[in-house]
Amino acid sequence: MNDRTVTIDEAKALVGKEIGVSGWRVVSQRMIDQFAEATDDHQFIHTDPERAARETQFGGTIAHGFLSLSLLSAMVFEAVPRVEGAAMGVNFGFDKVRFLAPVKSGARIRARFVLAKFNLRPSGIVEIGYDVTVEIENFLKPALTARWLTLAMPDRAGEETA
Repeated sequence: MNDRTVTIDEAKALVGKEIGVSGWRVVSQRMIDQFAEATDDHQFIHTDPERAARETQFGGTIAHGFLSLSLLSAMVFEAVPRVEGAAMGVNFGFDKVRFLAPVKSGARIRARFVLAKFNLRPSGIVEIGYDVTVEIENFLKPALTARWLTLAMPDRAGEETA
């Protein structure tokens, strides 16, 4: 996690610019197996290294596309500055996701974040859109690209509730 913060005005000036790159993280077979358990997706291309080596062009197992996508939640915290005054961020969804290359078990990935959209609502909630690219170390083609939407929720501590 990083400790960087930006003001609303600073963030508005960053639209269209790369605002962070996460560190590299290994996508291990253990992580893939745990994801398979959590999602009940046990397709052999993810969970059976011998069969995947024998019967696929990948040479072994690959991560679920949704596993690579879900790792954005961790990578954004280490790469992207927090909006000053925001108490928390909330996932708002995706406008577009494309899985472009498989992530092989043991590969390292990282995410690049471009601030694509920044909109302050009258409520104080900030809508943020990131153009994200998840890179695979030593590969030209990325694992995925996405337009990720989040909401930065204002700190309401101390406000009276009705």
